[in-house]
Amino acid sequence: MSPTNATENSQKSNNDAPLTAKEWMRLMMAYRQPKLLRSLFEIGVTFLPFIALCVLSYFALNISVFLSFGLSLLAAGFLVRLFIIQHDCSHGAFFKQKKLNEWVGRIIGVVTMTPFSIWKRAHLTHHASSGNLEKRGIGDIHMLTVEEYKSRSPKQRFFYRLYRHPIVMFLIGPIYIFLLSQRLPDKFLRKEPRYWFSAMGTNLFIVALVGTIIYFFGLKTFLLIYVPMVVAAGAMGVWMFFVQHQFEDTVWDDGEKWNRNEAAIFGSSHYDLPAPLRWITGNIGIHHVHHLNSRIPFYRLTEALRDHPKLVNVKRLTMAQSLRCVKLKLWCEEKRKLVTIKAAMAG
Repeated sequence: MSPTNATENSQKSNNDAPLTAKEWMRLMMAYRQPKLLRSLFEIGVTFLPFIALCVLSYFALNISVFLSFGLSLLAAGFLVRLFIIQHDCSHGAFFKQKKLNEWVGRIIGVVTMTPFSIWKRAHLTHHASSGNLEKRGIGDIHMLTVEEYKSRSPKQRFFYRLYRHPIVMFLIGPIYIFLLSQRLPDKFLRKEPRYWFSAMGTNLFIVALVGTIIYFFGLKTFLLIYVPMVVAAGAMGVWMFFVQHQFEDTVWDDGEKWNRNEAAIFGSSHYDLPAPLRWITGNIGIHHVHHLNSRIPFYRLTEALRDHPKLVNVKRLTMAQSLRCVKLKLWCEEKRKLVTIKAAMAG
């Protein structure tokens, strides 16, 4: 089905009953095909400014540490965009050729400090089980239901609240994930040699990259530019992932009631960001469309919204609304929404 036909079908449905999640999923099939020149262009306009900002940040150290730090934060934004390209490669969405997706993903994984094969396995597991209460724990953010929280001991409740605290979630968490945790395969993958090869191979090239930076540019450059850039990019990445699924009217169900398509479109937000932020985050805020069909390249997600305006307001979340998501920590099965711990305990 061409985008034109898909648009016509969507327009015909304006006076009909709302489309089901399965029907939306079928319409999104029209946007699956990547475009080679566009994909290469997106790599160029992401990687080249990233390198340029790193170089400018290095020379800015001689002028002002604060100026250098500001430039490294800008570079972090492009590092996030590189991660989105790696993310698309894990879905086989960025190129038609499987091997090309894999090798581009592996190369970017050195820069993002994310072993490609391990990330791919965990993330595809997330897509296959998103919104399923019985399959939490792999590739997602730890979340308890109200009843589960109430059944925990005071010590367990404390550590859950600590885990969900913004400082831990968006600062300590990214440091742990990108600098430490991803140096080894996840526990559920450690019996398979290929994931060890992925982790150790990525680690080897990271050591070479870091060693080169320190040797040619000095330890100061590594500590004041590279480390803050990686941490800032990690924090932005975790925040984006958080608001894409941890918003008030998301959808979670147990195994029998869970429906993959329903969870995809109604359990994922449309994080409606200003144009510059939407560009730097590779349109990943259009997450409900991405979950409907993960083979859509990120540069075609806006195309889907343009052709199907009804999707714009499905689970739409503004920046102001997203800030309130931080307080929502428990899934209330009775109210079918995320709630604060205070509200859960008062109820």
